[in-house]
Amino acid sequence: MSVFAALALVLSGCGEPFLSTLTPAGEVAYQQYDLMILSTVIMVAVIVVVTIIFVLAITRFRRKKGEEDKIPKQVEGSHTLEIVWTVIPIVLLLILAVPTVIMTFDQADVKAMDEEPNEEGVRDALVVNVRASLYWWEFEYPDYGVITSQELVVPTDQKVYFNLIASDVKHSFWIPAAGGKMDTNTDNVNKFWLEFDSEKADEANNLFYGKCAELCGPSHALMDFKVETKSQEDFQAWLNAMQSAEEVAPADTAAAQGQQIFEQSCLSCHAVTPQDGRPEQARLAPNLATFGERSRIAGILDHNEEELKNWIRDPEQYKPGNKMTGTYQELSEEELDQLAAYLMSLKVEEK
Repeated sequence: MSVFAALALVLSGCGEPFLSTLTPAGEVAYQQYDLMILSTVIMVAVIVVVTIIFVLAITRFRRKKGEEDKIPKQVEGSHTLEIVWTVIPIVLLLILAVPTVIMTFDQADVKAMDEEPNEEGVRDALVVNVRASLYWWEFEYPDYGVITSQELVVPTDQKVYFNLIASDVKHSFWIPAAGGKMDTNTDNVNKFWLEFDSEKADEANNLFYGKCAELCGPSHALMDFKVETKSQEDFQAWLNAMQSAEEVAPADTAAAQGQQIFEQSCLSCHAVTPQDGRPEQARLAPNLATFGERSRIAGILDHNEEELKNWIRDPEQYKPGNKMTGTYQELSEEELDQLAAYLMSLKVEEK
């Protein structure tokens, strides 16, 4: 057991730059990491001091042979000791509390979100509305009329402000490498900001992983999303492309037939353009405008037609408790091939 305990301790320090809180990739993550190190140092110091006192007590003051009846010097009511063991914890708490309070207020400062938009309806602050559902994520850029799902796109070296809400049950938005972890509730909007460091983004190949950090159902562990980082110039180009994107015209017969199947079986829940003007209540499933550009299917499967068909056949097998139901489960193999061909053709930016 001691071997396994040692291995668990060593492995707990392992992490990839795209998914580890121990490799911070933004201002919030740096602050949280520094606070974690500070609290760890304080706790270890306390443990070391207490251990030393304990060892001294059981060695120096143990009962010795021939001195069974000796009464050691009594120190009850020592003002010096009482002051020491009262002042030291207060000092340690202040050392931990001051930076904690400062960071808490700094990370909760979202006043920039309330600024008035310019003539084009755009604020200086980049705002993203995050909506969590069983078991997928929607990301809306309200100032630009753009909606994506499952893959969040953000600029580097710029604060990104988030409005967090849930459609059904409580979830929690967390990008381990960037910081955060804040609940998404159904009855109120939580707000906070993150910033992604360009150098750390390069180390992670501009792709980070996000997760739901609140137990929300049988597929909670599978409620992942991806975060793609871009330079500020590339991000603006991406926004422009999303704003001007139109519905993709099928390039071949199979995709055209797949489009017909999609319109009959899927269009009532899914959208295929980033400018989804439907109200939030009508957006029942992920926006598929950039489906062909994604790196995962349903956030967990490899991005290829075979896995896509497996997902369509039986989504319950891969994400138990999800809300994807419909007549598409009765499609023939030929129809599945056509639908997969159409979905894979849905792209805004060629990659």
